[in-house]
Amino acid sequence: MAAYTTINDPGVYFNTVLYTGTGSSLAITGVGFQPDLVWTKSRSNTYNNQLYDATRGVEERLQSNDTSAETTQANGLTAFDSDGFTVGDASGTGVSSATYASWNWKETADAGFDIVAYTGTGSAHTVSHNLSAVPQMIIIKNRSTVKTWQVGHESMGWENGIYLNESSASQSDNGAFDSTTPTTSVFTIETSSYVNTSGDDYITYLWTGKQGFSKLGSYIGNGSADGPFTYLGFRPAFVLLKNSERAEAWWLYDNKRDPHNLTSHALRPNDNAAEVNYTAGDEMNIDMLSNGFKVTASDGAFNYSGEKIIYAAFAEAPLVNAEGVPCNAR
Repeated sequence: MAAYTTINDPGVYFNTVLYTGTGSSLAITGVGFQPDLVWTKSRSNTYNNQLYDATRGVEERLQSNDTSAETTQANGLTAFDSDGFTVGDASGTGVSSATYASWNWKETADAGFDIVAYTGTGSAHTVSHNLSAVPQMIIIKNRSTVKTWQVGHESMGWENGIYLNESSASQSDNGAFDSTTPTTSVFTIETSSYVNTSGDDYITYLWTGKQGFSKLGSYIGNGSADGPFTYLGFRPAFVLLKNSERAEAWWLYDNKRDPHNLTSHALRPNDNAAEVNYTAGDEMNIDMLSNGFKVTASDGAFNYSGEKIIYAAFAEAPLVNAEGVPCNAR
């Protein structure tokens, strides 16, 4: 398995930043670039997951655990800055003394991430993207009205879909992606209102894996305390997990809330729950390693024996950089 990468510094394209709200305007720095997608979640409070992107513009809020249409939140994310972003005092971004995690992406084909806005037609058609590669995970949200977040993932097959705001298992979903594998230039949408109501506006986030930087895939649970190891070719900075065969939550881990193993501070994209810190022996831990991640419990949402768990992972450091220098374990 080749471990070399063309992205020596993943922090140019993805980074997690933690901060504490002040109840007033606050510039969050240390991202390392001007982000095009900012996803925030309060760690300390039951506030909704917030998503802002540069395509829709500042103050235009969506919430991953909620089906609501896009709303203008004047005190949410108020600017995309050269080294981060600025927030106001809205509950999802800046309440005084509340702690937050933010996950930040740069939109570029080099890092396998694209943001696409389109208007539905009510008829099956293709939508262009700029990845110059086949998308492996696609997330779509109807901005105009109350609708579920539609997710397609290569590991489930494009005849199936799953929902970011729900814990439900994947299901046959021909009305979404038309059972059609995306290409290097387009993805196909059918007539589901989640993706293609005539006249409604939609936003789409598309990712494809880049060697040494990101990977979108799946593994099969073994039901053992010595859980599966998933090879990524990099030390992960962010891991998103979902059991595609069972009604279980989405789970999100990162390297800033847990700079050392166990990786135990969990947040859930499909609900507004505050962060939970699982201790050794609990069911919801993983280890982030120099070349992938390992499940460390025999049970739980992402290690039921024989069941497929999908994931999206982004790098802190490639296992081996383009000059052949290996990274260290945590």
